[in-house]
Amino acid sequence: MYFTHPQFKIFDLKPIFCRFFENDLNNKLKEIFPGYNILYTDSGRSAFQIAIENLKLENSEMIIPAYICDIFNPILKKYNIKAIYADINLKTFQPDISEIEKKITPEIKSILACHTYGLPVSLDKITEIAKKHNLKIIEDCAHTCPPLAGSPDKISGDCAFFSFAKICPNINGGMLISKFPIKTELPKCKFKLSNIVKFLRLYPELAGISENFRKEKSVQNEISNPCQASRLSLKLFNYYLKTYKEQLPKRIRLAKYFQNKLKNLGFATQNDKSNNFTYLSALVPENIKRDELFEKLRNYGIFCSRIWQKPIYPELPNTNKVAERIINFPLQSWYTEKDIDKIIKNLQSILLKAK
Repeated sequence: MYFTHPQFKIFDLKPIFCRFFENDLNNKLKEIFPGYNILYTDSGRSAFQIAIENLKLENSEMIIPAYICDIFNPILKKYNIKAIYADINLKTFQPDISEIEKKITPEIKSILACHTYGLPVSLDKITEIAKKHNLKIIEDCAHTCPPLAGSPDKISGDCAFFSFAKICPNINGGMLISKFPIKTELPKCKFKLSNIVKFLRLYPELAGISENFRKEKSVQNEISNPCQASRLSLKLFNYYLKTYKEQLPKRIRLAKYFQNKLKNLGFATQNDKSNNFTYLSALVPENIKRDELFEKLRNYGIFCSRIWQKPIYPELPNTNKVAERIINFPLQSWYTEKDIDKIIKNLQSILLKAK
């Protein structure tokens, strides 16, 4: 079984029963983000809400990539923020800087800079624009690991938010880091039975069973009040941080190996410069129906994803093209070339039958 969401290699309960002290995690992150304030939340979306409140962006306008998660819609509505959408580049899946700059108006108060699928956006240029027009920058690091994003030359926004479950095996959790003191008091995260299911899904064998009953859903109307990260999510995140720096070079090497194989099959892959490959994402060949390929791969035990397949602003041409053709392939840090070769072999078999 192969899955896009982060997973453990074997059924091991050590991450749950290992010793954990929150101060140890705090100290690690202070080294990664020197001079920043840190707040742990139950999700990245909660951290985004707190960023809006602390930057006082209610009743304003924000430049946002048009290719983005639909969870932003209810949040923007809650704070009466008008989204000014920027179309994206077909090679990076991010807006070109010129696309951002031409959207600037006196009503714009902020820019949401997204490191889509783990590819760092050009923050130097965005920061230059923000300073020129006195705009705030919120960095969407949901697809970015802190060890990569956390050096002083990598995080340059007024604040940045992370989503634990996208970058490591976890049930939920996120965090906000900021240059300003974070003024908020969050309630404790309540235990939910669904968290047990989420934890079991971190193991391939059990994820394979649950995948048969899980359905994709839109979250456009979903919103919840922010709360603290659970102790379990912090423990899992801390466990992951111990090894990620060592695993990252291997992950990048495997991703580039995977990308080359996909290119040979006619897939268009995301620019890999400085990419940490939280997702191994590609556009299917134009003569292939993405949704049919997605379903057929599941029959081989390869569970891809189609993140943001229904864009929240489909009128922009490049955004719509990417949403129609995007597919996110499984890539775990513990894979080997043999795992990738197996995925590619099955993919080739499906493509041959489609001709």
